[in-house]
Amino acid sequence: MAAKVADASVVGALIFQEPRAREAAGLLKGVDLCEPTILAYELASIARKKSVLYPGERDNLLHGLMLGLALDIRWIEVDHPETVSLALETGLTTYDAAYLYVARLCGGTLVTFDERLRKATTH
Repeated sequence: MAAKVADASVVGALIFQEPRAREAAGLLKGVDLCEPTILAYELASIARKKSVLYPGERDNLLHGLMLGLALDIRWIEVDHPETVSLALETGLTTYDAAYLYVARLCGGTLVTFDERLRKATTH
């Protein structure tokens, strides 16, 4: 099974049923997910922001968060100094560099809806 790393833009689209949810599902179908532990915090942050914007959807959003955290994921703790170096080298935030770090470590493909992160994966 092919290894993939999906950032919060892709996993969030899937679990919170955003407009690109179907595309995200296609990207994640039948893959081995390797993820930096930062993904869990980013998904929780998305759930909080959406709960503030849509208070009536709070229970659904928390349910989506729980489903996302229950996905079959191989969680990877990043090497923080290496991630900082990668962020400096690519111009990414350390958060985004963590996804790139894990993709390189696992030999997997990084999938994202973030254009800046996508461009950094091709360099």
